[in-house]
Amino acid sequence: QVQLVESGGGLVESGGSLRLSCTASANTFDSYHIGWFRQVLGKEREGISCISSSDGNTYYKPSVKGRFTISRDVAKNTVYLQMNGLKPEDTAVYYCAAIVLKLWTLCLHGQGPAMDYWGKGTLVTVSS
Repeated sequence: QVQLVESGGGLVESGGSLRLSCTASANTFDSYHIGWFRQVLGKEREGISCISSSDGNTYYKPSVKGRFTISRDVAKNTVYLQMNGLKPEDTAVYYCAAIVLKLWTLCLHGQGPAMDYWGKGTLVTVSS
């Protein structure tokens, strides 16, 4: 049973930075890739970044590429999302999720329904 807990959300001014953390239960990275998703009230959840637990490859939604960086610390069972140059349109609830290793391509496509486990989310609010 995989457990995921997000942290690091909050209120930040436009142009500011936040680092989100997703702490997973032990040995999660042996069997699952990790992705970050976000959801705005009234809109569908969208995939924004993934990191491969097989080879470390990363994926970014074009709108965040160059501003956001995904990384992980295996010893701490934690995946991070460093968010720089934040914009009001980045305001959303951010979730991390886990998907089995063989379905990496679905993480690349931001296929939320394919994810096997989810955290409960952390709210990011970017003011104007």
